[in-house]
Order: sequence, then structure tokens, then C-alpha cells
Amino acid sequence: MSETKLEDTPRIERLIALAERLVVALEADIAALKAGKPAEMQSMDPEIQKLSVVYGREAQNFDIRIAKAAPPSLRERFLLVTARFRDVLQLHARMLARVKNASEGMIQAIAREVERMNAPTRTYGPQSGYKAQSSGAMVFNKVV
Repeated sequence: MSETKLEDTPRIERLIALAERLVVALEADIAALKAGKPAEMQSMDPEIQKLSVVYGREAQNFDIRIAKAAPPSLRERFLLVTARFRDVLQLHARMLARVKNASEGMIQAIAREVERMNAPTRTYGPQSGYKAQSSGAMVFNKVV
């Protein structure tokens, strides 16, 4: 018999099940982002956010010795799901960064164009009397 305690096997299986559900949600988010429909992202759903919190808590309290002592088939499944979750999470983060950079770039370009269009005409001469001022049409945060 394996050294795995009776209550440890359900913990591993629960962690696997949580990771699989999160992978499905993240893959749906990636598909929504690729389709240009960020409003259809599932990760914004309160149920998925609760699931993320539960997974984080479970993963934080999980001891690697439990996985090492698990039956080989369960350990292999755990390692595969964890690797897949990590890969999907990295792809999701890259997609979100791309969308964020694109939308911020558009907002900044619009703000520059509005400022350029609202700038007063400058005349030639040492004392033109006009001072370039920001239009204040759009406020944006470069750090977002």
C-alpha cells in the first residue's frame, strides 16, 4: 500500500479538478480575446473568480510530499494538469498584455490627435503670444 494518507488522495483530485476547470475558463478567455470579444471572457464571472481563490488556497496549502507519495497514475495526471495549467496561464497573460497595450496605444493616439487639433495656430516671430496648452480632452494613465 502507498504511503499516501486516505485524506490526501481527495486533496490531489480536488486540486486537479479545480485546475482543469480553470484551464477551460482560461481557454475560453483566450478564444474570446482572439475573436476580439473581451466582454465574453469567463474569468470575469464571479464563479470563476471564487474558483480561482479556492484553487489558490488549495495550492498554497498543498505539500509536494503528498504528490510524491501519491499513486503513480494520480501523480502523472497531477503533473500533466499542472503543466497544462501553467502553459495556458502564460498564454492568457500574454494575450491580456497584448490587448491592454493595443487599447492603451489607441487611447494615447486619440489624446495626442485631439491635443494637436485643439492647439492654437502658431505664428512666426519671437513673441508669438500663444502658448501650447494641453487640451485636457482625455485623461489617461500611462501606468495602467
